[in-house]
Order: sequence, then C-alpha cells, then structure tokens
Amino acid sequence: MTMTAIPAFGTPPRSRRRLWIEQITGASFALPALALLILTILLPLAVLLYLSLTNYEFGAISADWVGLANFSKALADPIIRRSVINTLIYVAIVVPGGVFGALLIAILVHGRRRTRSLYEVIYFLPVTSTLIAMATVWQFLLHPALGPVNAMLKWLGFGEIAFLSEPSTALATLAVIGIWQLLGFNMILFLAGLSAIPRDLYEASEIDGCSNGIDRFLTITWPLLGPTTMFVIVTTMITAFKIFDTVAVMTRGGPMGRTEVLLYNIYLEGFQYFHTGYAAALSFIFLAFILVFSVAQTFTLDRKVHY
Repeated sequence: MTMTAIPAFGTPPRSRRRLWIEQITGASFALPALALLILTILLPLAVLLYLSLTNYEFGAISADWVGLANFSKALADPIIRRSVINTLIYVAIVVPGGVFGALLIAILVHGRRRTRSLYEVIYFLPVTSTLIAMATVWQFLLHPALGPVNAMLKWLGFGEIAFLSEPSTALATLAVIGIWQLLGFNMILFLAGLSAIPRDLYEASEIDGCSNGIDRFLTITWPLLGPTTMFVIVTTMITAFKIFDTVAVMTRGGPMGRTEVLLYNIYLEGFQYFHTGYAAALSFIFLAFILVFSVAQTFTLDRKVHY
C-alpha cells in the first residue's frame, strides 16, 4: 500500500493558491460594506473631530486651530450645563415610563385573542406618525384656553394649566409626549419576547402551585424577558437623549430655558449662530454621553440577564 508523501514544511502550492483566492474573495465581499462604513461614519467623525479643534464658522474660508478651547468653553458654559441637566431629567422620566409602560401594555395586549391586532395597530400609530406634525396636534390639545385637556380639567373642578409655558411643567409635558411616541415600538418588542416564552413553563408552574399571575410574572416572564428588556432600555435611552423635534417645534427651549436640551443647543450653535467649531465640540460631548450611558447600561444589565 502506497501513501502520498506530505511536505513536512509549508503549504502545497495548490493549497496556498486556493487560500489566497478565498481571502481575496472574502475581502472583495467585505469591501463595499467597509467603504460604506468609512464614508458614512468614520470619515464624518474624523471631520467632526477636526472641526471641534478649530474656530471654524459656517461659510468661512479658513479657520484657526484652537485645540481643546471649544471643549473648555462648553464645560464652563452655564447654558450648556443647564441643557445637560435638562436632558438628563428628560431621560430619567422617559426611560422608565417608556420601558415599563410598554411592558404593561404588552402584557395586557398579549392576553387578548380577538382584539389583539386592533390594539397593536392603535398603540403603534404614534410610531408611524411624524412627531413634528403631531407636535401641532399636541399644542392644540394642551392649549390653556382652547385645548380639550384643560376643558376636562375645568369640568373636574381644576384650574387651567399652561403645560408648555409654565417652567414647572414644560419639561415634564415634553417627557410625556416622548413616552407616548415610544410606547408602541417598545410594546411590539415586548410582544415578540412574550411570544417566544414556551407555554409549557407556565403549565409547569401551575402544577408546582404558582398559579398567581404576579408570581408567574416574577418567576418566569420577567427573567425570560431579560434580553428584550435590556435591548429596549438601551434603545429607549438613546432615543430619549436625541430629543429635538418637540423642543424645536413646541417650546424652542423656553420657558426660561427649562426645556433647553443638549441637541437643541447644538442646533442653535451650528445653524443659528454659525459657530460650527463649537457645535462640533458639543456634538462630541453629546456622543460621549450616549456612548458612556449605553456601555454602562449594557454591561450592568448583561450580568443580570438570563439567556
């Protein structure tokens, strides 16, 4: 019986050629995605970083290098500090409301049989609508003299509330509108997670004596919804940080700066005052906030998630 000798060192020329062809083929498939990543994400980030280190103003022919002066100015700017605090307050209201409100609605809708599709469409409608257009509707609903919300409050015996022009209620009102827009999308995600839970687990829990709905939720539903909940929390937080539409249309940062948020101030600096370099530095601060919070939440929640 004869055996083919295998070279002791190196790879046969035919195998090397095949390996080289496979590598070239794989790289050619990945090249369009890599080029798109560079053109749409990495290159704009590099330009943004460069602009943040200059005093460039929109329309100017040249710009001077100022280093970290824009970042130092942002950290010392009381308006930016106020906008950061307002943004964090908004996020602190929207994230719990948007997550746990959607979870409650999803559980209630999931238990429906005949009318489940109807409720899904009703709650998902705000997601499909343009928030700028809906802001006009909300302005009418919350109008202190003409709005039906204040008409109902008068009928119940309360006084008029200027939801959008009172400093104490303006930011909370915008947060409620933000929750209203997020509920439908988060509900769909939770419904998908609930549908993936095997029914056998609930039947087994009833045999073991876990017949109470709250007990079944705490021992089965909530732990198995861990991955979905983590995804919903992170995406909701990112969306909440990006609040801009309602502020730009409904309050424009007022009253008394109570609804000035970081993204709206970036818009003002870049497109109203044409301080492009300063706006670029604020954009990097904004991205840093989102990155830090997203990574922190992901690592914190991932340890508690059951996959």
